[in-house]
Amino acid sequence: MCTGKCSKCIGITLFPLAACAIISNILLYFPNGRVLQLSEITDLVWFFHGILGAGILVILPAFMMLGAGGAGCCANRCGMLLSVVLSVMGFAGGAYCAVISSLGLIGGPLCDTGDGEYLYPFRNDTLEDNYLFNQTTWSICKEPENIILWNIVLFSILLAIGVIEAILCFIQVINGLTGFICGTCMRKRKTNISGM
Repeated sequence: MCTGKCSKCIGITLFPLAACAIISNILLYFPNGRVLQLSEITDLVWFFHGILGAGILVILPAFMMLGAGGAGCCANRCGMLLSVVLSVMGFAGGAYCAVISSLGLIGGPLCDTGDGEYLYPFRNDTLEDNYLFNQTTWSICKEPENIILWNIVLFSILLAIGVIEAILCFIQVINGLTGFICGTCMRKRKTNISGM
């Protein structure tokens, strides 16, 4: 497969991943479909790791990958070099999303434990006592309903998307460098040489 076609495939794959990341991050603002006060939303949601990191910072290189791969086999060197630079940015966005999502999973949600006060009941847990491995502790959170499951599912989706995007952008960095260094495909070179 030529570097241009590979670039195009990666670019097409990144679009739905970025859209899912943006939607997942937005859903974290509405636990269990409810509208909460700003002070009642888990703090790590405000880092915009799905909207900015795995969303916008990945959509930009995806557009460039489509452009670099649009001219067919290996496209052009400048397009490939620019796709490398933007892919590094996309890698950073995906990695940022993965790190913040991991922290969100480890720290747990902000919830009402029954006394009307919102706090983080799982922030100081050890790995052995972590709420992720002990579902019986989930009953600590009374409001919003199902907040723990909501956070686990959405942060896990964002973690997976961030990792996949980072891997794809890293592959594009290697692919783009190959396209930049090698230039056009061998088939085109042989055609031009034999035509002389």
